[in-house]
Amino acid sequence: MMRNTILVIDDEESVRKSFTLALEDSGYGVDTAESGEKGIKMLQNKRYGIIFLDLKMPGMDGVETLKKIREKDKDTPVYVVTAFHEEFFSKLQKLTKAGIKYEITDKPLDSDMILLITRGVIEGPQVY
Repeated sequence: MMRNTILVIDDEESVRKSFTLALEDSGYGVDTAESGEKGIKMLQNKRYGIIFLDLKMPGMDGVETLKKIREKDKDTPVYVVTAFHEEFFSKLQKLTKAGIKYEITDKPLDSDMILLITRGVIEGPQVY
């Protein structure tokens, strides 16, 4: 079964809105969480096709959130979306060494890129 609902965890409302607009226009369901804590709670009740996760958030940062996501769900693709990759580099390296899987993509993501990543994950590689 294809899971067409996407989870976006980001403390910036404008970022959550841009993901929602890009994805809902293309027929995907979008759930958003403004904190890592809320995102983790949402995972208890639902499975997602892909999770987009911000690194720099107040409270639980993206690295902690990713660890908790992986405790509950080893398989759902997680895309870490960040402008602060360098700042979190050593923490992310530790996750990689621990076998925690994720992808990294740079902010800002425009709607074409959001769709490209989402379609690639949910529908598989596109052949044109």
